Amino acid sequence: IIVGETAVFCLQLATKDFENQEKTILTGDCCYINPLVRRTIRFLGIYAFGLFATDIFVNAGQVVTGNLAPHFLALCKPNYTALGCKQYTQFISSVHACTGNPDLIMKARKTFPSKEAALSVYAAMYLAMYITNTVKARGTRLAKPVLCLGLMCLAFLTGINRVAEYRNHWSDVIAGFVIGISIAVFLVVCVVNNFRGRQPEHEHSHMDNLAQMPMISIPRVESPLEKNHITAFAEVT
Repeated sequence: IIVGETAVFCLQLATKDFENQEKTILTGDCCYINPLVRRTIRFLGIYAFGLFATDIFVNAGQVVTGNLAPHFLALCKPNYTALGCKQYTQFISSVHACTGNPDLIMKARKTFPSKEAALSVYAAMYLAMYITNTVKARGTRLAKPVLCLGLMCLAFLTGINRVAEYRNHWSDVIAGFVIGISIAVFLVVCVVNNFRGRQPEHEHSHMDNLAQMPMISIPRVESPLEKNHITAFAEVT
């Protein structure tokens, strides 16, 4: 985002495209906020807010569901002989059932949805939509799709890697993808309006002038039939 905003700002300065450039905001008597700094802080701030929101949703889901990871028994290292597991239908409720690391065991008890999958696909989707809506240079018809698909492929590879290493189930990864994509799309469409900047002042003034203009009155055109009718009526009288 920083590289993209810097490139767009420098391109506007080089081409002297000041009409499409956002105006510098004056705050107080001495502080000026550059449009480059303002847009960068806004987009990065919303990106960071989305990361925290994704993390909160995922943590809430993990605490509520408490789904076990595929490699839970490898981390738990249960002591079958000390617990007296002689019947197949016995339910073990003792806190000393696992002899492994308590921290790793606690992480293995909370895997739905997958946090890694949610965060990775959120970052990929946010950046892909930023590239699609911000980069308007010529010759980028192929570069933008390739870059966006590359980001999305990295996110999906993260989810596949979690399943291949037996750290998450497929359901965990899919749920994480749904949460990350939903939050990214909501923030981009509803919060930052597809990364559009402020509308130039001349557009606002133009719309206001159009709204204040009076209705145009069209002059009445006399029909030839009506003219002939009036002439004939005058001759009769």
